[in-house]
Amino acid sequence: MTTRTTLLAAAEVLAWWAGLAVLWLVLISTVDTLELAVGAGAAAVGALAARAARRAVTGA
Repeated sequence: MTTRTTLLAAAEVLAWWAGLAVLWLVLISTVDTLELAVGAGAAAVGALAARAARRAVTGA
């Protein structure tokens, strides 16, 4: 993996994470520390799964 490829992969995962984290915050009713931690973790898992799914579909 080249540096450019690594940076693009990190940017893709970060973009997915940000979008999913914002969605989580919109959907919860109370924002506290535990909810933020759970939301960040769930968004990270979702971001990695979204990247893996995109790579599986496109073959890239």
